[in-house]
Amino acid sequence: MRFTVSSLVANPPDPVTGVRRTPQQKLHSVIDQAVLAEQLGYDGFGVGERHGEPFLSPAPPLLLSAIAARTSTIRLFTTVTVLSILDPVRVAEDYAMLDQLSGGRLELIIGKGNDPRHFGMFGLPEERQWEALAENYALLRRLWREEKVAWEGSTRPPLKDATVWPRPLQDPIPVWHGSATSTQSTDLAARHGDPLFSANSFHPLEKYRALVEHYRERWEHYGHDPERARVGAGFGGLYVAKRSQDAVEGFRPYWNALFDSAAGRHNNSPFRSLEDALERGSALVGSPQQVIEKIHRYHEAFGNEVVGIGVDALTEGVQREQLELFASEVAPEIRRALP
Repeated sequence: MRFTVSSLVANPPDPVTGVRRTPQQKLHSVIDQAVLAEQLGYDGFGVGERHGEPFLSPAPPLLLSAIAARTSTIRLFTTVTVLSILDPVRVAEDYAMLDQLSGGRLELIIGKGNDPRHFGMFGLPEERQWEALAENYALLRRLWREEKVAWEGSTRPPLKDATVWPRPLQDPIPVWHGSATSTQSTDLAARHGDPLFSANSFHPLEKYRALVEHYRERWEHYGHDPERARVGAGFGGLYVAKRSQDAVEGFRPYWNALFDSAAGRHNNSPFRSLEDALERGSALVGSPQQVIEKIHRYHEAFGNEVVGIGVDALTEGVQREQLELFASEVAPEIRRALP
């Protein structure tokens, strides 16, 4: 099992202290978090893409470049690149440059985007989001695999003899497909023979298991070897404590703030309370043994090889404490059982 940490660089007032950091403070905090993750032995660090408050992550290539300069081994992810609204030529160039700068440590997770504000801001009708994602990804694949690309489509002007430069250091950069709500994402991943990353945050296990099962069914439909299908799974929160009661009460203000936020309302979560979310959802909150058992339960459902966690909602000092506890008390046990 591999473990990744990711951040959407959300910067609302802290639910416990009420303090809101300056953008500069928050951005440097995320870079420091990535450095710590490498030091603690995590396998990857991801930065998501969002456009508008309270997020400070409109340009993941820039932030990941700063992280690349401070690290040397940890894999760098985008969680996710909102490819539906972006020019694939620009994406191909930016991330090829980042791949070169990082020494070939980049992995993209692409998606159509979870925030409906994206579409109006970038002039994409929301009803075209899936069509645009599929078309843009088909072009991105060609730009990283071919030179002198000729292309014509509906999302950007035609291309003739187009070659992006520099070329990626990896041949090609690995691409995952982020999946949260729709079988269109799972079908696109299976069609191209790419891995799937289940967002897994706001709904019960059963909803995401259905999407993962659909991915595996379509994978075989498109003629791929079932043994080569790959799945990653995100988890909707982390708070580990020696006593489970302390973990639940420690996490409660962060959960309340998240589910009262615009993102929480937009995702229409069915959870009625924190206790309901912990029972039916993916949040890793409890004693180390409870967290280990939940990771095993999701692995049995998904067959995932990556566990993605995030601590960005937590107070800064608590972030470090939780990353350290997870790395020392949880990850080693999971790696022993699921190497």
